[in-house]
Amino acid sequence: MSDAASPLLGQAAAVRAFAAALAQDRVHHAWILHGPMGVGKMLAARLFAGLVLDASATTAQRRAFAPPTTSDEARLLDARTHPDFTVIRKELSRNSANRELRERKQLNIPLDLLRETLLGGTDGEGRHHDSAAFRTATRGQGKVFVIDEAELLEAEAQNALLKTLEEPPSRTYVLLLTTRLDRLLPTIRSRCQQVPFGPLDAAAMRAWLAHTPLQSKGEALEWVLRFAEGSPGAAMAAERQGLHDWWSDFQRPFQAMDRGEFPASLAEQMHERAAALAESIVKENEYASKEAANRLGLGLIARLAGLHLRERLRAACERGVATDITATLEATESIQRFEENVRGNVNPKLALAALTAEWTQAARRPAGAAR
Repeated sequence: MSDAASPLLGQAAAVRAFAAALAQDRVHHAWILHGPMGVGKMLAARLFAGLVLDASATTAQRRAFAPPTTSDEARLLDARTHPDFTVIRKELSRNSANRELRERKQLNIPLDLLRETLLGGTDGEGRHHDSAAFRTATRGQGKVFVIDEAELLEAEAQNALLKTLEEPPSRTYVLLLTTRLDRLLPTIRSRCQQVPFGPLDAAAMRAWLAHTPLQSKGEALEWVLRFAEGSPGAAMAAERQGLHDWWSDFQRPFQAMDRGEFPASLAEQMHERAAALAESIVKENEYASKEAANRLGLGLIARLAGLHLRERLRAACERGVATDITATLEATESIQRFEENVRGNVNPKLALAALTAEWTQAARRPAGAAR
């Protein structure tokens, strides 16, 4: 890899923020990387680690935000075995010595998991954990902790994290990755350097495709890129999960709801798709969380519905039909409520039934009528 360009595609502002801090050796100890899923936040965290944990990194590499690729540190990071680089995910609960953690639904990041992996302290079962943040770096350069899906940190865990963010050990860095900045406490946000990430533009997506060719071709590939909306992660998920087939199956019922016709079997159809996806994920990976897999499937359905309504809204705006614009905007609100229901652990069948009913009702409501 050349020192001239960062592997982080389409995120020029993020590259500048990290490169400036690294080149001046004024690296903040706590960062929040926020933006849509699949646009490079985890890659950025790994590149950051490759530069702060590797003594062989040159000034030019820091300025380019492009770490060494052939050093011992790089090999350890690539193998995900670097002892000073820790990624904290909700799924780590499955490996906990704490039975309560192992048996709970993996829908958030509780305080006891943070105690085991970062903070230290006594957990709910009376076990004492040394603080990983305050341990001496195994390889001598520093330590990097990445909290993935940081919006899932319970409030108690966020409050406990504050002290480490306020008084961190030397050369210890904490990176919080999130798609929902608003879910982090203001006190957390105020103590971190915030770096926004956005969707990749067309040129960056083409560059990504050149290095990561997808199996989809022709119309299917065009659809995958429409679905992705500048997110390589979403594009890969769409292909891996066969979402083009979902799209084909859902188009007629989506269009029926646009006309105010209620598709009685759609909620069940969508539930079956999401449940089958979750089952396949758990079957392939014994450590996968069934609850998280169910949420993934429901989230993909929400994204498919969102794509349909965005394309419908674009067409309505081009035609200048006010009633269609209003109905589409109201239908979009039903997706937002569906996502809130999913986060609130509402029964998936009920949440999907509410989505289809509200979407259909939005199309039936006369323009200007009160909701």
